[in-house]
Amino acid sequence: MVGIDYYCFPLSPFSYLAGLRLEEVAAKHGAAIAYKPVQLFRIFAETGTPQVKDRHVSRQKYRLADIARIARANGLPVNLQPRHWPTNPVPASAAIIAAQSAGGGDVGGLVHAFLRAVWAEDRDIAEDAVVRDTLVAFGFDPGLADKGMLSAVETLERNTDEALRRMVFGAPSYVVGDEIFWGQDRLPHLDAHLAAQG
Repeated sequence: MVGIDYYCFPLSPFSYLAGLRLEEVAAKHGAAIAYKPVQLFRIFAETGTPQVKDRHVSRQKYRLADIARIARANGLPVNLQPRHWPTNPVPASAAIIAAQSAGGGDVGGLVHAFLRAVWAEDRDIAEDAVVRDTLVAFGFDPGLADKGMLSAVETLERNTDEALRRMVFGAPSYVVGDEIFWGQDRLPHLDAHLAAQG
């Protein structure tokens, strides 16, 4: 079975705008998805990408226009000035890691729900109640918000180290072997790549 390593970040607007299309592409090709939350701000720092607030105003303006356009095209609600962005991504990232390890629920739905909470629902994914509610909604034990937190944080750092070694520099990034597909607009290319793998 072909594997897709999905380096994700629960505050990324472009990850939100992908919706569940990654899961659809994977199902179409019988591919497995390994969800790998990363510390994107650390990746930015180590790969020379300025934080959004430090980018030139022209790039900041274009980013917001692009998010709005893509949201309209994909039929997704979006708040261009979310109340809780940025917030601490670690609780949601740790929950994703713990949920994937525990199994039994919908990890793809969980990841998208955290993103939707930020970009469409004005909910703070750093809050324990939000993390627990989201875990429950996708078939997971809310206690995962507490269990193995230290281990999950260690995995988050390992994921980030691994992403940097594999030349990942942004989110969402979908990696198959040595091939990196960066951005939700590269999902058709990922689809074609998986089709070519047979």
